[in-house]
Amino acid sequence: MDRPVLDHRSAEFAELGHHCINGLKTVFRTESPVLIFPSSATGAWEAALVNTLNSGDHILGFETGHFAGLWSKMAGALGLHVEICGGDWRHGVDAAQVEDRLAHDREHDIKAVMVVHNETSTGVTTDIPAVRRAIDQAKHPALLMVDVVSSLASIDYRHDEWRVDVAIAGSQKGLMLPPGLSFNAISDRALDAHKQSTLPKSYWRWSEMLENNARGFFPYTPATNLLYSLREALGMLQAEGLETVFARHARLAEATRCAVRKWGLEMVALNPAEYSNVVTALFLPEGFQEQALRALILDRFNMSLGAGLGKLAGRAFRIGHMGDFNELMLAGTLAGVELGLELAGIPHGKGVGAALEYLAHAAKGK
Repeated sequence: MDRPVLDHRSAEFAELGHHCINGLKTVFRTESPVLIFPSSATGAWEAALVNTLNSGDHILGFETGHFAGLWSKMAGALGLHVEICGGDWRHGVDAAQVEDRLAHDREHDIKAVMVVHNETSTGVTTDIPAVRRAIDQAKHPALLMVDVVSSLASIDYRHDEWRVDVAIAGSQKGLMLPPGLSFNAISDRALDAHKQSTLPKSYWRWSEMLENNARGFFPYTPATNLLYSLREALGMLQAEGLETVFARHARLAEATRCAVRKWGLEMVALNPAEYSNVVTALFLPEGFQEQALRALILDRFNMSLGAGLGKLAGRAFRIGHMGDFNELMLAGTLAGVELGLELAGIPHGKGVGAALEYLAHAAKGK
């Protein structure tokens, strides 16, 4: 990204714009439009809502973690009626609950279903194809909106095949960029809804973005140097291959879980089918605070771990293993955690050795 800034109305910039827009389609696995906003992913949450819905519309949200809650809170602030389906923060969205609720909505008052694919605060994933089937089984026309902020380019996501209407992503996770870009992948149904939407919008208006994107440009000054980064990241993903990227994340995540089991700590995620391959959240034993452990590790080893968020504050911390990350980097991360547990006086087993044993077997193809 350390390059001179282009004239964002030049032919050279148009080539960059087209490259990034088309390259993102391969990562989202879609033939539909993908829009790029100069914002954090929070902006793309708002764009998804204001471009498809009307004031007072009834939408369905799920209490699966901190970020799902923030998205629902935003929807309420925008004048939407948000119905929250309760959860324990240790499981993903229950597809049966989705089907049951929509089946009882005989008047089709519910206009959208909002789901977080990978809940970064808890290390829990949701089965998006199962949610799609639930909506279909209920014969309900609600739009399916999916937050893929921490799953895109790290675990399998198929926008067209899973028939998601709006996907929301950001630049700072699997795409390996600094924060500052956000994305909407949108279906034909979402575009139809956009034509009828009356919620106020200007900066986020899809139609203006699409008109300019057709020529490789944007309706306002873009984050040019982040687009340089995006072009490079897309090249890295293409060179490694998405399936290989997903397999690498799965391998490193399982090695992390091997360490956690040996440490004797409890993961927040309860269902093995929902374990996240991008982040592992784990509880500390009673009597110990995650803030103190993270502060100790940061001070002694200059390594930053994820904080417990919302309901998990003080109780759990998070180990990220996503993006440009390999076995040696993970080994160092896990060693830092284990040293921190030792210095903090937290009872634990020897987890690093278990992780290395798993990685060695994986490297031999066993």
